Amino acid sequence: MQSIHRRNFIALATAAVAMPANAKTLKTIGVQLYTLRTILPKSPLETIKEIEKIGFKEVEVVGSTLDLLWPVIQQTRLKPVSIHIDNSYFLRDKAKLPTALEEAAKRGFQYAVCPYVPPAERGGADVMKRLGNNLNEAGEQCKKLKLKLCYHNHAFEFAPTGTGTETLFDVLMKEAQPDLVGLELDVMWAAVAGVSPVSILQKHGKRVQLLHLKDLDKSAKQQFAEGVPAPWFKEVGKGTIDFPALLKAAKKAKVQHYFVEQDQTPGNPLDSLRESFQYLDKL
Repeated sequence: MQSIHRRNFIALATAAVAMPANAKTLKTIGVQLYTLRTILPKSPLETIKEIEKIGFKEVEVVGSTLDLLWPVIQQTRLKPVSIHIDNSYFLRDKAKLPTALEEAAKRGFQYAVCPYVPPAERGGADVMKRLGNNLNEAGEQCKKLKLKLCYHNHAFEFAPTGTGTETLFDVLMKEAQPDLVGLELDVMWAAVAGVSPVSILQKHGKRVQLLHLKDLDKSAKQQFAEGVPAPWFKEVGKGTIDFPALLKAAKKAKVQHYFVEQDQTPGNPLDSLRESFQYLDKL
């Protein structure tokens, strides 16, 4: 792991210049239901209805929980917008992808997301090129079903390739075709890698269609892996990321949907989601 000076790290994780918040920046705020994975199976209807009471309007679902959650979501006014498809369907079990995409389209989802590349399947530039080609193929399938495909980043993609200043993320962006593969930018994981999420929006804004909103603790140090301490995950507005500047950049880039996600919470995840929503709503 590479350490960087705390002051420089915070500067990277936020925008270089803070901008004032703009009222009505977010028309709707969604939630990635992965945040609730520890309590959803015990009381799915009560939990989902509580999400609606907090004020969330849209949801993003993990594909493996769809059968459990679909009838529950249908009992609310929450709009199912995006679904995370099993990562293996993009990597080694590609024959299973068409069925998963057809199910998503049939239920009215607008976006299908490749959510993760397991550490054992990561590598250098060649691996990222191959991933880009796989995503192009998946994007073609999505297009036929009137779905939009997005790739969700973590921290490893921003590691250098060893060739100049190029990163694995740069390789992927070159290989994946913009008209076939969009981005779901996870702002916290970009910040973990020491990359300003605002800079990504400025460079790749046309591709960023979905945004994952969560904050990063001030104790964090730069790294290109996801094995981080649980306290690094913070409610929106309680860490180092400059969300007013971020949302300004996202609005300019015409990001379509915003999902609050917090991989680890100090207590009941509903309490953390409520805090994040209230902060965003006040902007």
